Amino acid sequence: MNAKAKVLLVLALVAVVAVAFRVSWNALRDVAKAIGADGTAATLYPFVVDGLMALALVATLVLTGDARRFALRVLAAYTAASLVLNYVHGLVPSLHSASVDWMRLAQWDPANYALVLLATSLPVGSIYFGSDLVAKVLHHQPMPQGAGPDGERADRPAHFPHTPGTAEINRPHTAVPETPHAMVRETLPQLTSRAGSVFAEDPHTPHTFSAPAASLDEEAERQDVYEEAELERMRQEARRTYGESVQAARPLSARALGEAFGMSESWGRKQILAARDDNDRPHLSAVPARTGA
Repeated sequence: MNAKAKVLLVLALVAVVAVAFRVSWNALRDVAKAIGADGTAATLYPFVVDGLMALALVATLVLTGDARRFALRVLAAYTAASLVLNYVHGLVPSLHSASVDWMRLAQWDPANYALVLLATSLPVGSIYFGSDLVAKVLHHQPMPQGAGPDGERADRPAHFPHTPGTAEINRPHTAVPETPHAMVRETLPQLTSRAGSVFAEDPHTPHTFSAPAASLDEEAERQDVYEEAELERMRQEARRTYGESVQAARPLSARALGEAFGMSESWGRKQILAARDDNDRPHLSAVPARTGA
């Protein structure tokens, strides 16, 4: 839509609002006189209702988010109040008289009390809601042009989730410190990370036919068997290392043994107890056969 069409649209809206305000003027003024307002207050009373409706409409066009929804609620509430008062003005013929005086808005007492409460509370509500809307408009910071829904500029590249770079993937591992008597094996996470390479297929091997792929359960079972075998090998290595430290008269503690293999102190204590049990068991040795004289 070009600029000329926008200007014509705004002028048409202003004209419709002005005519509607003039039509509603008499009803709101007569209702104000009926609840006890003097001539000046009754003349200004329509600005309380219809004026705040116009203010809420402007705030709706400016504000965004929760503030815009608040302005829409105020606009809807005062629109409903103006509709009710205009409806009452049409139902009560005595309000149309030029010499209208303080009177009842309805014959039924509960309805009359509710209408009087509504008409008298609108000025107080206009002060509160009007001040709040103006404060929201003055403190509103419009989103910069070209910004996305989260406040980022659309002309900037989006931030993707962090992924490890090539330098991080190819970074060499820190060497494991050597124990006083033996080189410590790789820890459990490193062992499990190499498990898949054992069953990996050589990409350079020629294929005459494609064998059926193993099921996930079989692969998981082989993985568990491999990990258990590696763990048992590490236990045996830990027990042998402890035995060598005892023979050297420098026995390792449970904490030192567990840390040497990347495990906990309780794991090291179990290996020490297992190594002692192995040493306490009797060992059979082969007896050489005797030759005849």
